[in-house]
Amino acid sequence: MFKLKAKLFGNKKKKQNTSDVIQNLRNMEDLLTRKQEYFEKKISDEIALAKKYGMTNKRAALQALLRKKRYQKQLQQLDGTLTTIEMQREALEMSHANTSILQTLKAASNALKTAHEHLKVDDVHDIMDDIAEQQEVSKEIADAISNPAAFSNDVDEEDLEKELEELTQQELDEELLTIVTSADRSDQQNKIPSQESTPRTSKTIKSKQTEEEEELKELAEWGLS
Repeated sequence: MFKLKAKLFGNKKKKQNTSDVIQNLRNMEDLLTRKQEYFEKKISDEIALAKKYGMTNKRAALQALLRKKRYQKQLQQLDGTLTTIEMQREALEMSHANTSILQTLKAASNALKTAHEHLKVDDVHDIMDDIAEQQEVSKEIADAISNPAAFSNDVDEEDLEKELEELTQQELDEELLTIVTSADRSDQQNKIPSQESTPRTSKTIKSKQTEEEEELKELAEWGLS
């Protein structure tokens, strides 16, 4: 008897995948939705027949209404079944999503454990301390390299300031001498033209007087003649 049942139903039930179950529920929803549309059409047809035979064939009209009631009852049952299937599918989808999330979180946790397997908090602190110490050493080395105090510096700052004052005074003296020399040359140039212009002016006056005397002489001779 047990062997017969095993042949008919199998020894073990196959475990279905959650995704397959969800897809089967969706297929069932589509089938029930099409049946709903079918019964809704049948109900509309029976109502049309009842209206058609309402005045001419009372018995046919009553039969149409009776079938309408039966279709409405089946439609109501379909609505309840479809609601149950939708709720079941939504619950499975939520459970499937939660399972995937938990599996991802578990994988991440295992990866972190593997990454931290050879690391200890004390070792990390020691490494960070070593890094800070080496950075401080690097800073001290850079400061030492860039500090000019490493070279000998025997020059007195007072001597440097005194030398700077002397150079400044020398520059001022040279500028003053240049200004005085330029002024003297300008005065000499102004005097030379004035000395030359005097004899030229006297010569011009004498020449004019000579010309006037000659003209007067000529006039006198012309009158006597």
